Amino acid sequence: MLQKILGLFSSDMAIDLGTANTLVYVSGKGVVLNEPSVVAVTEIKGKKHVLAVGEEAKKMVGRTPENIKAIRPLRDGVIADFDIAEDMIKYFIRKVHRGSFASAPQIVICVPFGATAVERRAIKESAESAGARSVFLVEEPMAAAIGANLPVTEPTGSMIVDIGGGTTEIAVLSLGGISYAQSVKIGGDRMDNDIIEHIRRNNNLFIGERTAEEIKKEIGTAIANSRAKPKEMKIKGRSISQGLPVEIKINEHHIYDALEKTVVEISNSVRAALEKTPPELASDIVEKGIIITGGGSMLNNLDKRIRKDTGLPVSVAEEPLQCVVYGTGRCLEEMKTLKNVLISSV
Repeated sequence: MLQKILGLFSSDMAIDLGTANTLVYVSGKGVVLNEPSVVAVTEIKGKKHVLAVGEEAKKMVGRTPENIKAIRPLRDGVIADFDIAEDMIKYFIRKVHRGSFASAPQIVICVPFGATAVERRAIKESAESAGARSVFLVEEPMAAAIGANLPVTEPTGSMIVDIGGGTTEIAVLSLGGISYAQSVKIGGDRMDNDIIEHIRRNNNLFIGERTAEEIKKEIGTAIANSRAKPKEMKIKGRSISQGLPVEIKINEHHIYDALEKTVVEISNSVRAALEKTPPELASDIVEKGIIITGGGSMLNNLDKRIRKDTGLPVSVAEEPLQCVVYGTGRCLEEMKTLKNVLISSV
């Protein structure tokens, strides 16, 4: 009985430490946390103090007084602020364990394929400082493919395109390894910025990140819609010329124009990866197609756009937002059979 009780407080975990959101998978329990990778801090005598983390901190984005900043400690999939990232990881681990645990957990964390040794070491050391017994890393495209139930350990080619907040990870996998991979610094954040800039230039209106994200989800599209009445949306912001809050109406044609450059870059990166794929694996991909995951994959018609540009079958994974954490969780649960995909030293 005592061992069972202690087990509740010492569960090993897998972490998808994303630019936009952090998800935590606990062994035997599944995904237990999904919160924005945002930290609200204030500076007192030159030292930063954490005020809020996750959902509570995201509510402050764009609404904080001058002495408080809502920041994202990860940029382009890697740690930009080591100290704040460490505080964020500690907070999420303690929240999962309700403040205390009997023994230090073993942790598996996914990292972008293009992360340098220094960046990987920073992620690993943050988890160790947060109380981990041991830390293993798994590359993000591999975790996404495992989470999407692709046969990555079999002698057949699989292609995954994981579009996160800061990066798009494209990989061809076979026999538990990565045959070809590319990490490009394009993702959901770039799309949001595209929308902000487009509306500033064309509508003379300042909007914030939260509004841009809502627009992307509501009427964003990767294919120009030819129907007579496009989807419309009312948005609020600050007029550049008048300096006053105003409300305007925009439609999906505007947002298609705003996102086109980024969509083309993603599509071109997929085409470039296909051109560098070994012929035998390429034939498998022609037959099985491409799977896209991540929050960016949910942009309306993105799968159809990549299908149109590549001529290959393209489909969105069943749970695109959670594929990476599910795959990282499987690496934790099935460490013996998936040990070849784990990175133990950096």
